[in-house]
Amino acid sequence: MAGKSRHPAAPSDRRSGPRSPFVLDISRLGMRPGSMITFAETVAAPFRIGVELIAIPEGAPVELDLRLESVSEGVLVSGPVSAPTKGECARCLTPVTGDVEIYLTELFAYPDSTTEATTDDDDEVGLVVDDTVDLAQPIIDAVGMELPFSPLCRDDCPGLCPECGAPLADYENDADPHHHDVIDPRWAKLAAMKPVEEETPDQAAGGRE
Repeated sequence: MAGKSRHPAAPSDRRSGPRSPFVLDISRLGMRPGSMITFAETVAAPFRIGVELIAIPEGAPVELDLRLESVSEGVLVSGPVSAPTKGECARCLTPVTGDVEIYLTELFAYPDSTTEATTDDDDEVGLVVDDTVDLAQPIIDAVGMELPFSPLCRDDCPGLCPECGAPLADYENDADPHHHDVIDPRWAKLAAMKPVEEETPDQAAGGRE
């Protein structure tokens, strides 16, 4: 069960308009402990889900394969959630793609239950609202914990050239390695201080001929 969120909160799903695909109707589950229903469906991500450099894009297919079980204090939702990801390499900024899979185990408390009454800000528990449970925040938190904050196109990515910004991986198979002729900054200062040569009388006379 997720604790206090360390990731951006999901946009509100309680406002007017189409309901988020992460809000599940549990009216047919009932409140009798031990009853269970399943939810297996592929839905479109209603917003970008992830970290700065890599995420599940908005509109990407998100596969939900969940069990919803009625327990004494609420509804326990468990099962895998998977989706494709897109982002960019933290070293060379080239596009990277992949997949992420998380496993949810989340309790949603019934209104006025003991679990709801004893919950505080450091131990957040979702709530059953109008016979629905909203999985958006648990999914955001779990995906954010699963994805790398510094994704790489490959483990040994050499990154970008510090002089021109070109991807160094593009030059790995070249006979002439990528390089720049860089003057030591100490010598560069001396070169700038070199005086301009004065013309000799003969050179000046030759120029007037």
